[in-house]
Amino acid sequence: MNICDSILDTVGNTPLVALDRLTRGLSGRVLAKCEFYNPGASKKDRAALQILKEARDSGDLQPGQTVVELTSGNMGTGLAIACSILGHPFVAVISKGNSRERSIMMSALGAQVHLVDQAPGSKPGEVTGEDLELVRLEAERLTQELSAFYVDQFHRVGNLNAHFQGTAEEIWRQTEGQFDAWCDFVGSGGSFGGCTRFFKQKNAGIQCFIVEPQGAAALAGESISCPDHPIQGGGYVMGSLDFLRDTDADEYLQVSGEEAMQMTRRLAAEEGIFAGFSAGANVAAALQLLKGPMEGKTIVVLLCDSGLKYMSTGLWES
Repeated sequence: MNICDSILDTVGNTPLVALDRLTRGLSGRVLAKCEFYNPGASKKDRAALQILKEARDSGDLQPGQTVVELTSGNMGTGLAIACSILGHPFVAVISKGNSRERSIMMSALGAQVHLVDQAPGSKPGEVTGEDLELVRLEAERLTQELSAFYVDQFHRVGNLNAHFQGTAEEIWRQTEGQFDAWCDFVGSGGSFGGCTRFFKQKNAGIQCFIVEPQGAAALAGESISCPDHPIQGGGYVMGSLDFLRDTDADEYLQVSGEEAMQMTRRLAAEEGIFAGFSAGANVAAALQLLKGPMEGKTIVVLLCDSGLKYMSTGLWES
């Protein structure tokens, strides 16, 4: 009998889909790893589960101990699911600038959600690094107050391990190693760092590209002109990230908020794939490459989460 012991057994092993309709007329191919098939509808389910498993194994997370994390919504959703199964109360700390449906989903999954006001001048639906810093401070305060385990996804290595051991291995197996490049929109850096390390160990010739919002390409060392971009989940202008320190990108690509939005809509209309902003950013970056330096090549991207998490953002309004 093929029966899962819990929903946690369904994390990972997501499908890889060829976007041959979007690339019609171009020489080359884009293959999309559909992470919205995870139970929390994003790639962050992998990191959430891996971090908790490692912390429980090491004794850093005690049985029944409260878990706290700052989140833009996806990590919080993954943690809410994992904590409910593993028996940990979970407190999600999130900026009011993130889409409301994320908070609703986390609450429905049993999380206690703390909404943090945005910094003066910030726009709803557009979370800046300054907004995220306010969320971080509140998460640290609650961790101390509740004697909780702080997940700390930007620094805890389980985030990277989840993608090195899971996402990258799956992509390698699904493609039989037959691809030329990898594009990833960077948030915490866990998926880019983990997958890039795996791919480079297998084949140093695979080109790995960091994708950032146009006007907020801090990792590329560019000046910041648009910190309030609409691509939620990354581009927070936070400077260096732990998971990228020993992982060199071959190049940095930029995608505007409008380009990401239009490509996300095209994914839905032309491929039947209902994904979020960062998925559109990754595909737009891959098409940049096919139209230029990687003409005729095969490029793998992540479709990080579901479009259902952006219904209140204007992404789907014409």
